[in-house]
Parts: sequence; structure tokens; C-alpha cells
Amino acid sequence: MTRLLLIFSFVIALSLNSRAQVTLNGVTLPAELQINKQKLVLNGAGIRSKLFFKLYTIGLYLPAKSSDGAALLNANKMMVVRFEITSDMINSDNMSEAINEGFDSSTKGNTSAIRTRIDKMLKTFSAEEIKIGDVFQIVYVPDLGTEIYKNAVLKSTIEGQDFKKALFGIWISDNPVNSSLRKELLGL
Repeated sequence: MTRLLLIFSFVIALSLNSRAQVTLNGVTLPAELQINKQKLVLNGAGIRSKLFFKLYTIGLYLPAKSSDGAALLNANKMMVVRFEITSDMINSDNMSEAINEGFDSSTKGNTSAIRTRIDKMLKTFSAEEIKIGDVFQIVYVPDLGTEIYKNAVLKSTIEGQDFKKALFGIWISDNPVNSSLRKELLGL
């Protein structure tokens, strides 16, 4: 009987732990987000580093956990990346450069079909200075587009599932900006 209670307690602890928030690099990512009356769960989280700088902490949120990056990119389902700036090495100029590099990587250089929308996104990020502690939330809403929030304020909406695929592909495509970060976001 004692053994059965221990096993039951362990299973309960595991299920509670799977819903727990995650803290990385001093940033706490909630276990769930509620957006447009839809619950999204934290699929995975990681730190985007370059050289030895920890630039931002990021989490990927989905309706249900998945490790299939290609299926997620092709699906017309809500998904969110939420990231918090953790380094003063990030500013509006180098964020724009990083966005361009990310799109080039995720599309293998084929950005012409979405170039005007990439430029709209770049204007969104350059409209105000970026500083440590800023929280960006990129939300793909089916049949609407990709909403970009800075510190919980909607800054722009960019249409198209093709844009969503390229944008989220920066982190979870087969050609991401950082392969170890991709694995962390997809729980691989």
C-alpha cells in the first residue's frame, strides 16, 4: 500500500511539474497563456545567445505540445513566441539586422514574396528603442495574421500564413538561427 501511495504521489508531482512555469536567465515564462479565449501551453523555452551574450529568453506556446517543427509551421493554428530582452547588446538597429538574417535563414534566401511584410515588421521594431526587460509577444492568429506586441501593447498585424511560416521558422524550421535553441523550443 505504501508503495502504491509513493507511485501515485510521484505521478501527481510529475503532472503538476509539467504545467509549471519556467525560469531561465532570470526570466520567468508562464506555463500557459490565454489569448483570444484560447489556452496555449509552454512547449519549450531557451536562451538566444550570440558569442557569450545572452540576448533574450524565449518560449514557444502552442494549443498542444508538439516536437514537429515542419507540421507547426505549416498548420493554420494559433502559436506564440514570447521573448524578453536580457542584454543591452540588443537595440533597434541590431534587432533589424537579426530579423533580416533570421528570415534569410528560415526561407533559404527566398524572401522576395514577403519582403514588404518583413519591412513592415522591421519598422515595428525600429519605431521605439528596445531595452532590457522589454517583452515581445508574436502571436499568429489564423485567418488574421501575425500580431506583434511590445510590453502587452499591439504594435502591428502582418497578414499571411506564408509570413507566419517564415517568421516562426526563424526559431523552429530545419534552418533556424540556432539549432540548439530550436531543440529547446520543440522539446527535442
